[in-house]
Amino acid sequence: MIKRTLKVNGVEKFVIAEQDDSLASVLREKLGLTSVKIGCGTGQCGSCSVIIDGKLKRTCSLKMKRVEDHTEIITTEGIGTPTQLHPIQIAWIAHGGAQCGFCTPGFIVSTYALILSNPKPSREDIRDWFQKHRNACRCTGYKQLVDAVQDAAAVMRGDMSADDLLFKMPADNRIWGSNYPRPTAVAKVTGTLDYGADLGLKMPEGTLKCALVQAEVSHANIISIDTSEAEAMPGVDKVVTYKDIKGKNRITGLITFPTNKGDGWDRPILADEKIFQYGDAIAIVCADTEKHAKAAAAKVKVELEQLPEYMSAPAAMAEDAIEIHPGTPNVYFEQKIAKGDDTTEIFKNADVVVKDNFYVGRQPHMPIEPDVGFAYLDDDGKLCVHSKSIGLHLHAAMIAPGLGVELENLIMVQNYAGGTFGYKFSPTMEALVGAACLATGKPVFLNYTWYQQQTYTGKRSPFFTDISVAADKEGKLLSMETEWICDHGPYSEFGDLLTLRGAQFIGAGYDIPSIRGRGLTVATNHAWGSAFRGYGAPETEFGSEVLMDELAEKLGMDPFDLRYKNIYREGSTTPTGQTPEVLSLEEIFDIARPKYEEMKKWASATSTDEVKCGVGLALGVYGCGLDGPDTAEAEIELNKDGSVTMFACWQDHGQGADMGVLGTAHEALRPLGLAPEQIHLVMNDTRTCPNGGPAGGSRSQVVIGNAIIDTCRTLMDAMRKSDGSFRTYDEMIKENKEVHYHGKWSAPATDCDENGQGSPFSNYMYGLFVSGVGVEIATGKTQVEKMLLVADIGKINNKLVVDGQMYGGIAQGIGLALTEDYEDIKKHSTMIGAGFPFIKQIPDDMELIYVETERPDGPHGASGVGEMPLTAPHAAIINAIYNACGARVTHLPARPEKVLAALKG
Repeated sequence: MIKRTLKVNGVEKFVIAEQDDSLASVLREKLGLTSVKIGCGTGQCGSCSVIIDGKLKRTCSLKMKRVEDHTEIITTEGIGTPTQLHPIQIAWIAHGGAQCGFCTPGFIVSTYALILSNPKPSREDIRDWFQKHRNACRCTGYKQLVDAVQDAAAVMRGDMSADDLLFKMPADNRIWGSNYPRPTAVAKVTGTLDYGADLGLKMPEGTLKCALVQAEVSHANIISIDTSEAEAMPGVDKVVTYKDIKGKNRITGLITFPTNKGDGWDRPILADEKIFQYGDAIAIVCADTEKHAKAAAAKVKVELEQLPEYMSAPAAMAEDAIEIHPGTPNVYFEQKIAKGDDTTEIFKNADVVVKDNFYVGRQPHMPIEPDVGFAYLDDDGKLCVHSKSIGLHLHAAMIAPGLGVELENLIMVQNYAGGTFGYKFSPTMEALVGAACLATGKPVFLNYTWYQQQTYTGKRSPFFTDISVAADKEGKLLSMETEWICDHGPYSEFGDLLTLRGAQFIGAGYDIPSIRGRGLTVATNHAWGSAFRGYGAPETEFGSEVLMDELAEKLGMDPFDLRYKNIYREGSTTPTGQTPEVLSLEEIFDIARPKYEEMKKWASATSTDEVKCGVGLALGVYGCGLDGPDTAEAEIELNKDGSVTMFACWQDHGQGADMGVLGTAHEALRPLGLAPEQIHLVMNDTRTCPNGGPAGGSRSQVVIGNAIIDTCRTLMDAMRKSDGSFRTYDEMIKENKEVHYHGKWSAPATDCDENGQGSPFSNYMYGLFVSGVGVEIATGKTQVEKMLLVADIGKINNKLVVDGQMYGGIAQGIGLALTEDYEDIKKHSTMIGAGFPFIKQIPDDMELIYVETERPDGPHGASGVGEMPLTAPHAAIINAIYNACGARVTHLPARPEKVLAALKG
């Protein structure tokens, strides 16, 4: 042990710590400075940044033995507080810089250090600084962070007033469509918002810390599990195995498609008979400290019989492949699409036919915050699980039977989440902490390392896609044939639904009268497939959008003109045979055309012999909902002081669910004249909030938003007097009227049939991506220099939130196109190894233009937003690479060696 005297935020503090303790953990655990976040734990993300003796340092990998006595440290808490915000924090709020907010304190500290050293930084200075100091953000796309730094520096120089950055309430008191700051913004920029690991430090005395015993192979039979040595280790309370689980020890995938050949009960909570993928949990060590738990976990002995590992769909589909789940074929679901006339004769007689095959890979979500959660038994004997779940009621139904708990005795609560981007649509650790709590009878806490985050949470399911398109000599699309294969990993949950997306979105946006195709869902031994932003669209629209460019080349047409000829117009139908709910694509293309022509001029003027520049297009379309009559509920209560409380399960990946609820409710309640602060939010706790459904498929604004409006209108109807004025709380009570009301909404949509035909979504989103890239001819390295997105997502609830979703989604699309992968488990288990895009990989030149076509079934005319920006930006980038240098890459990511190979080919 060592003692140190540290001057922290101007105050001397004595700490006693182990020599190998990290400074980040000491600041957090011993001094309570939880603005210091531990993300990657290896110095790659910058969330733990503080200023040490005037220099910006990352503290997660800085050991206490290297920290000198009397070191001066500044954390976010020393820069500004909720009641006295620093200009940097004000600027962050003004520009919507804090989305999930987990990385925000690290950026605030980093910005403070930058401006002290350079009071008037240029945009490139700022980008160089964040790149050098490894400040990573997965949510924002970085552009608005640079905007915030520039404004903060201007305020600190005295060139502008902080008041200029503060939100001003408009004269009509309407916040819908404005830049009103999200309710959690102040807490996020000051580092005072508690995420899961922060709450873990505040758990009751006696809380057990958990460590997992995990598989280090991808497919094996379990012969024996010996926990005896581990149970004798210091501090160990219990080693939990499958034998301690009272229920079915399975997480159910809730299979709803009758043609699915599996039953959904294929994912163990704790491995009992087999290992299905690398990282599968075999046992949970529960001990007094994390150090003791991890030491004991290393002593659990597991004897395995190695089995063939099928790490891709083609391998699992081979004739000699054994069944990964005995009794269920590896190809366990088939989805057909049949629209219009048979395609055979059309293709035979078409003027032009193009075909190609495509691969979109196993993109990792890579939130900065690793998965984290805890569980306890409350005073009513109910099991309470707190986690990053974005499907609380859904996950309760998925894990309760496996744990042996009645659904009414399971409470699910969402902690503030440091980003999920969809991986938390699947339960990850919820059943694990539940099992540990039930087995020990004590509160338990589990925090994954970032390595565990990468190796033991779901990934985007890779798609292998073959597409053929037939057209006449004028470029009118006549027919399309498709085959797509979904590599969904070992667990079937939502695999059939994801495969259906191929039928819904291959060729979306275009009037194609005749389509035939088939999709297959395949079990493999690679990472299980979980939802990822775009859910099916990035995998499927990639192929059809690249093929559109190939068709344009064959016809001698500009890719813009070919698309414009075939987009939805009056009389058009979607691939599922549905009539589009709005027809705004012509307007989107008309707005984009001059921008596209400008970008082509830029490419021509900028290209050199060493770096060739090019421009690419892609059309993105996505539906809002979980298919068919998707339903949500919400509740509201009138309070004695005239304010109201909204109760909603609108789960937050970090996208701004708090602003979603507040903006929607405030607009609905405008007749009451309430200020935003008079609408209190109670969110994401199944004990108090009704079932809003999961936060996925860009459904929340549409489905939960409509339920909120129904709830608000029900309350106002009860409050309304015959003269049109409204009763007060006291008048409601006096007249024996209820003050608590429930609302519900179901989408006017129908499920798709066995041929993929139907009206699965009431609302869609549409966007045209235009990308400008530079390709180094000698190396194949691609840099995205410009991005434009012209999008129609209906009426905008909050522009800060929507802009943040768009920039962030585009940034993830750039990663998907060029760098991101989780194929090699060893190589891709770190942020840098997996191709995480830092700020210099993302262009500062990103432009967003909105076409706000009011949606007939949208709340206040809104549609969804979250999936739209990741539908097809990667296709635009790949098309731009070809336009630049003639290298056509159809299997992602387009790393430099692939571009070089395509150039040589």
